[in-house]
Amino acid sequence: MTYCVAMRLEQGMIFAADSRTNAGVDHIATFRKLHRFEREGERLIVLLTAGNLATTQSVLSLLRNRIRDDAPRHLYKVPSLYDVAELVGSTLREVIHRDGGQGQGSGVDFGGSFLVGGQIRGEPCRLFHVYPAGNFIEATVDTPYFQIGESKYGKPIIDRVVDYRLPLDEAMKCALISFDSTIRSNLSVGMPLDAMLYTQDSFDGSRHYHIDERHAFYTALREAWSDGLRDTFRALPPLRL
Repeated sequence: MTYCVAMRLEQGMIFAADSRTNAGVDHIATFRKLHRFEREGERLIVLLTAGNLATTQSVLSLLRNRIRDDAPRHLYKVPSLYDVAELVGSTLREVIHRDGGQGQGSGVDFGGSFLVGGQIRGEPCRLFHVYPAGNFIEATVDTPYFQIGESKYGKPIIDRVVDYRLPLDEAMKCALISFDSTIRSNLSVGMPLDAMLYTQDSFDGSRHYHIDERHAFYTALREAWSDGLRDTFRALPPLRL
């Protein structure tokens, strides 16, 4: 399984993803789900992936190959993030159409989904959720974040804390707490994590971090959150029904 979250906020964007894939208890492996495409000073594009690993890897390979081959339309040629989302969606449909027919009757779900975000010079940061059918929606000021994968355990904290004006560092803390909640409740989501903060108009993807079980800040954050929850629970008023 997978858990990924992305936020488009007033100051910029944050992205975070786990790295666990699970095809049963005997087939757990680590694969990166946060992928960065950069052209210095001109565009930064981030893709987060969930769903069938073969499908999402094929989509990423085709996108990279078409950059290398200088295809008529590729991630470094299209003029807007909307066109990037459309390109990812059409490539996803292409892969599912190609591979899905071969697995008819097998019960295999060939679907995949993507979070597509970043900035192309001349427009603000934008964030899209691309569905398995290849269609997509865009984040707004009122709905500034998207999740894909095993989202239900990490959603409550984000719903309570995140709004469009939340500072990036605070948003990243919230995202990491949502991962801690998810990892505690679902073994199919696991470390290490990829996390990235992007400041609008910087075209700088260097704030990209690899977080494992020994990461000092993540450990302190999850312990402080757990202690705070226990303290809050103990401070609740006595039961009077």
